[in-house]
Amino acid sequence: MQRITLTQFLIEQQRAGRTTADLRLLIEVVARAVKAISVNVSKGALAGVLGEAGSDNVQGEAQKKLDVIANEILIQANEWGGHLAGMASEEVEDIRPIPREFPKGGYLLLFDPLDGSSNIDVNISVGTIFSVLRCPEGCVEPSEAEFLQPGRDQVAAGYALYGPSTQLILTVGDGVHGFTLDREMGSFIYTHPFMTVPVDTHEFAINASNARFWEAPVKRYVSEMQEGKTGPRGRDFNMRWVASMVADVHRILTRGGVFMYPIDEKCRAQGGKLRLMYEANPMAMIVEQAGGAATTGRERILDVAPTRLHQRVPVILGSRNEVERVTRYHAED
Repeated sequence: MQRITLTQFLIEQQRAGRTTADLRLLIEVVARAVKAISVNVSKGALAGVLGEAGSDNVQGEAQKKLDVIANEILIQANEWGGHLAGMASEEVEDIRPIPREFPKGGYLLLFDPLDGSSNIDVNISVGTIFSVLRCPEGCVEPSEAEFLQPGRDQVAAGYALYGPSTQLILTVGDGVHGFTLDREMGSFIYTHPFMTVPVDTHEFAINASNARFWEAPVKRYVSEMQEGKTGPRGRDFNMRWVASMVADVHRILTRGGVFMYPIDEKCRAQGGKLRLMYEANPMAMIVEQAGGAATTGRERILDVAPTRLHQRVPVILGSRNEVERVTRYHAED
């Protein structure tokens, strides 16, 4: 059977009018950066890249060495390509303009260079998340304001999972497609066409250590699942929690589930835990394109109007029937 590479797939998307040449090149450059990050992640202690970097990111969180490395790999790979007007990283406070010596394009790239990096020192799967927006027409030097577009305006979104194999999951608005890195060939191979989130599930993912801080609708929802067959749901559920959004969402894309990082008393002042522009929006686009749903508990994530680059929001996403149920509980509260 013929093996289709990421490049071949993107060329077919371009021929079908779903992408432009510049968007295709942008995704290919991101994929090359992902391969470089994958090499660093896989070497781990052998390359001396584990442990703290001795610095904090814009959110005041301690950076891992690989956070810094992954961030630099993505910036250096993308700044010269001619397809971007600007970039923004979860690790950096301000947007990253394209250096004057390089040509500019019509897209904006946002990324979380190493999601779940707290897991890296214990050899658990981590990932990279990215989102692509169009730069407003006529804008030559984009500011933060040009990046503040609702998630429904994304033209592409994806993530890389660095696990037993490295996978790249991508949507350009025509379903969700998965690619696996063939290390011998050095190419991403199309292995998972039109990934779909089942509408029903028996699995949920949430940080149960925060239970005492949850709002009443979340307490109600989780309690009903924990009661299992003896409760109002009449069936048993399993809880899964990796503490790496990429890994948890990938499991949902593979076999269903619901992922929740709701608003609670610990993160209420911040607006939530996860970043709208770097995590919630791209993952919501992917999940919706796969037939799932994604809300804050009170509104569709892709309809949230961003007000700042590092804005945080609650996130509930995954199998449609479960997301709709917990969202309904919020409306009834």
